[in-house]
Amino acid sequence: MPFKRALETAAKLGANAVEIDARNHIRPSEMSRTAVRHLKKKLDDLSLSISAITFQTRRGYGDPSDIQRRVDATKETLKMAYDLGCNVVVNQVGKISPEPDSDERNLMLATLADLGQTSQRVGAFLAARTGTEDGETLYQLIKALPAGSIVVDFDPGNLIINGFSAAEAAKKLSEFVYHVHARDGVQDLAQGRGVEVELGRGSADFPNLLGILEESQYRGFLTIQRDSAAQPIVEVGQAVEFLRNI
Repeated sequence: MPFKRALETAAKLGANAVEIDARNHIRPSEMSRTAVRHLKKKLDDLSLSISAITFQTRRGYGDPSDIQRRVDATKETLKMAYDLGCNVVVNQVGKISPEPDSDERNLMLATLADLGQTSQRVGAFLAARTGTEDGETLYQLIKALPAGSIVVDFDPGNLIINGFSAAEAAKKLSEFVYHVHARDGVQDLAQGRGVEVELGRGSADFPNLLGILEESQYRGFLTIQRDSAAQPIVEVGQAVEFLRNI
């Protein structure tokens, strides 16, 4: 849908907030103060907040190709997020090298520490999306960084699709979770891979997962995402009701 119509549809479905894509919906370079005011007013008129800003880069923060441009663009997005009243920018950090002193890991640590300094200054944080590695691997990366450098976007569906335990990741990462993507998935044995399914029909035990997060005082949003829905409006509406009934 066109962006403004999509916002109106989300409000009609009963959502309290929306996630905005900073590559396709809006672009930080085009968000003047006037544009920020107009968007905030549109959201206020619809009684919507922003749950997160997503900023998906083609490469991770351990890949040296065009790294400075990627870092600068991320910093610009962090500032825009804060200006819009949001403190979370979601991206996958990239493949985390298992080698403790590899060039890729050292570059990732240095880059994320630098972004963390920007976050502390502007008031919005990079949230590493779960799923490309297990919870323990991401936990070890976070612990290797200065405190407060990055936070976590918990996506149980992405973890399940990639063959990892959502429950174990929740237990390990709950203290760092700033945002949750409400997605579900299963391992399709016939296809030999994980697939996304409707919320509540996969392997993600949301009552248990939300209970684990609640123990760490999580009070953030649950953002519904469905990438391959046959009837997206119907399914998102059902997902809203599913989460409200937990």
